[in-house]
Amino acid sequence: MSTRDSVGFAAIVGGLAGAALASGRGARAVAVASAAGAAGLAASEAVARARQGKDEIPALWQRIAVSAALAAPLGWVADRAGAGPRAISTVTGAAIGALGLRPQKVAMGPVVGAAVGQALNRSGASGALTAAVTVVVQRGASALVFRDPQVSLLAERAHAADLPFVVPRPARSRFVGTDYVRELADEIGGEYTADHGDTGIVASLDALAGPGFDPQHVDPLVREFYEHTTRFALDIVPRWRAWVRPGYLLYRRLVARPLGQASMPMNQREAQRGIRSRIDTISGVDGTVSVRGWIRSFADDDEPIMLGIYTTYAHEGAGYVSVGFPLPEGSFTATLRPRSRPDGGLTLTSRVDDGQAGHYLSYVDTTADELTTLAVPGFEEELDVFVRDGALRAEHAFRLFGFGFLVLDYRITRRS
Repeated sequence: MSTRDSVGFAAIVGGLAGAALASGRGARAVAVASAAGAAGLAASEAVARARQGKDEIPALWQRIAVSAALAAPLGWVADRAGAGPRAISTVTGAAIGALGLRPQKVAMGPVVGAAVGQALNRSGASGALTAAVTVVVQRGASALVFRDPQVSLLAERAHAADLPFVVPRPARSRFVGTDYVRELADEIGGEYTADHGDTGIVASLDALAGPGFDPQHVDPLVREFYEHTTRFALDIVPRWRAWVRPGYLLYRRLVARPLGQASMPMNQREAQRGIRSRIDTISGVDGTVSVRGWIRSFADDDEPIMLGIYTTYAHEGAGYVSVGFPLPEGSFTATLRPRSRPDGGLTLTSRVDDGQAGHYLSYVDTTADELTTLAVPGFEEELDVFVRDGALRAEHAFRLFGFGFLVLDYRITRRS
């Protein structure tokens, strides 16, 4: 978003907030407060943008001011619906905590909100003021307690070649689904192959060689799985932590299923629907596969579970696997570094601080061929593929700000 657009947006938000805060004081007071709110928030946005350095997000104080202004009209609506300061503040605190994603912030949100609501209830504060004050207190307290950033602006309007750890494959519609690779082939003009036989998510493990990983020491069955993934069938047993279940159920219903992306099974019963695993590819004129899309869906009705575009690259003598998950006008990329296991297995992990491995959320401007990318340091994952008692197994663990929230146990068998 350009500075002009962001200032204009801030003016609109400030105007609405001012009107909400002055509600009930007469038309003239509402008009004056609206004008003051628009001018004030627009001016602070202009100052924040002017002081913003290259590849930085706007200052925290301005982000808090904008979020408080956004909350004020919602508090006004809740007030009109009959909610009191305690309820408005508690719900606002819980919402802000949930948006923070960090488990500690999620737990902190309703507690801080209830405390603010109790204090404001005595003074008879309006719903708009209650919501705005709650946001300021909750976000201010969070900034004091949690010093490390949840996200950081890594690059703004950069070229894809400058960010090799990002897979810049956006979705061109609001639904990703299982036909994404076919639609991508139509767009870029490559040769599309559905359910490509005897192919893998990587062309060769040798491309991943580097410090900490020697492909020659990998168990042949593990190598075969990566290089010939379609020879194998998968069963998934999800193990969700109890604290994340309510949030994930809401996310899945409102986001994942309508998006057709990142909709993991909630329990073992659901996983018993069966998993269909296939790799769709796009090849160039010389027949070389340039795009590998690993598609996992439920076997009974092909409902999408996850689609990832798998790539490999090398940086300073180390190999990496980057998996891009297409999103509307953007992508979420997991870049993982390989490590050898003593038992001949392979670990792919983002839990290293080497400037490459990690998770990245990107907006893709396809017209200008530019990326704006955020790093998400609080999200971590580790995938272990190994052989146990002659059988191929995998464990895929996910952590959020140090808290494990999901482990996927893969049971991998050779197709008949």
